[in-house]
Amino acid sequence: MLMDAPINADLHSTRVLSLDAAGRILDWISWQDAVCLYVREAVAWTLGDPCLTVHGGHNRDTGEQSLLQLHPIIASTGHCRDHAIDPAPALTNTALFARDRHLCLYCGNHFNRGELTRDHVLPVSRGGRDEWENVVSACLACNLKKSNRTPQQAHMPLLAVPYRPSWVEHLILSNRNILADQMEFLVNHLPRNRRDKLAH
Repeated sequence: MLMDAPINADLHSTRVLSLDAAGRILDWISWQDAVCLYVREAVAWTLGDPCLTVHGGHNRDTGEQSLLQLHPIIASTGHCRDHAIDPAPALTNTALFARDRHLCLYCGNHFNRGELTRDHVLPVSRGGRDEWENVVSACLACNLKKSNRTPQQAHMPLLAVPYRPSWVEHLILSNRNILADQMEFLVNHLPRNRRDKLAH
């Protein structure tokens, strides 16, 4: 199969937003996985203007080449289980740094991924857990300065309170190439306070 370049997007980084038939948000899928859903006739409905055109094989009788237009948001037939509606995003450094916008939450400076570390607000040695609500992005200098202390003990107040992102926010933070239709759909599924934060 051949594929036309997506409109206003990078060919290799374009992902399709997958929903279940009830409109519950599942995850990002590749254009190849989206094609499989179309071919298996497992697409219940779509949203948004087509963003990719996939060229298939040629008809032996007519010589015409098949075309498949992929939409940025597709709902597959079937429903997800209740526990899968808002799964907890995995806590990885990539996801953590994205949540904190690549800022050190102690000095407030912006850093590249390789210059940031995961800091435990309440140190693990003092009973702190490795979970979303107890970790922040920190530059190496601030991490060393804070050492094995709490922010209060180190006189290094946090610039923001750590939190577990919702699944929808995680999807927004994990994709740098979100199409306009996808972003509008996702933002409309965020709580009002998170919508305002992402708008700035």
